[in-house]
Amino acid sequence: MKKILILIAILFAFTVTAQTRKYSNEFLNIGVDAAAFGLSNAVVANTEDVNSGYWNPAGLLNLKDQQISLMHASYFADIANYDYVGYAQPIDEKSAFAISIIRFGVDDILDTTTLIEADGSINYNNISLFSATDYAFTLSYARDLGVKNLRFGASVKIIRRIIGDFANSWGFGFDAGLQYDYEKWHFGLMARDITTTFNTWSFDEDKFEDIKNAIPGQNQELPEKTEITLPKLQLGFARTFAMKNKLSLQTELDLNIRFSETNDLISSSFASINPALGLQLDYNKLVFLRAGVGNFQEVTQLEGGEKIGVQPNMGLGFHYKGIYIDYALTNLGKTDESLYSNIFSVKLDWSVFGK
Repeated sequence: MKKILILIAILFAFTVTAQTRKYSNEFLNIGVDAAAFGLSNAVVANTEDVNSGYWNPAGLLNLKDQQISLMHASYFADIANYDYVGYAQPIDEKSAFAISIIRFGVDDILDTTTLIEADGSINYNNISLFSATDYAFTLSYARDLGVKNLRFGASVKIIRRIIGDFANSWGFGFDAGLQYDYEKWHFGLMARDITTTFNTWSFDEDKFEDIKNAIPGQNQELPEKTEITLPKLQLGFARTFAMKNKLSLQTELDLNIRFSETNDLISSSFASINPALGLQLDYNKLVFLRAGVGNFQEVTQLEGGEKIGVQPNMGLGFHYKGIYIDYALTNLGKTDESLYSNIFSVKLDWSVFGK
């Protein structure tokens, strides 16, 4: 038990000691896997497959064989594309690893910075296209620490962000997680960006000089070259209930904690807490029905005052001989104004290819 408390203290200390007001890399907060979206991302204690590399690398120790996961989603009414691929496998009885790639991109953006010629005329031939693309490459490792029912995992992230020929950046960060089982209860702790994640930008200053005087009176300065992603914690409490007729109900409550003041349901100058609840009913591990609620926010109304905004999600899943197909109806944009999105993901257990 002492080792458990020490690990929790280390993760918490890394998180709360890094005080900064800046943040970036918000595309990494979207999540992966339609099954998790259907549960409002309340999965940090229960995750146990290839997608654990994102949600909580400690869950990789539950893997029995190699797995691969694929997901594609459209964002902001098909303006942006969000893609994810993950692969994981056990190393031995006490360790496992995973690797994943996330891409979030807006393609074919019109570059009109040279639309107007020096004489004031408009030349449409000067219009070109560019992309703004974010990549995250993650390598995760999980290890049995020799303490009964305790699992530990960590991830290293390399982040690449490109805005056409104008700017690009490299970033680097760490995540770490724990899972612990006690009788019928499951607990999870995921610490993201535990030492803060830094992105360092470089800019094409020649291009900036060409366009900064394009609009009289609206000249701009080069942005800061360093962005910092604040640490975050996710605590999960879960339990699975066996029912009659091969039915079982998996429940999980997560507390998503940011160390800054936001419009979350619980908010202070030290930290803000946003709860999420996920429920999954399954029949013999073949068919899954999911529902979740999360993203509780204080939303300011146009007519004045505030109300509590909430985001419900739902989903379905099917499993057949190592093939998992999952669907979620979710508000991917995470705002009241965004339309709900239909998300599909596929997961393959490598054992299906050996039969």
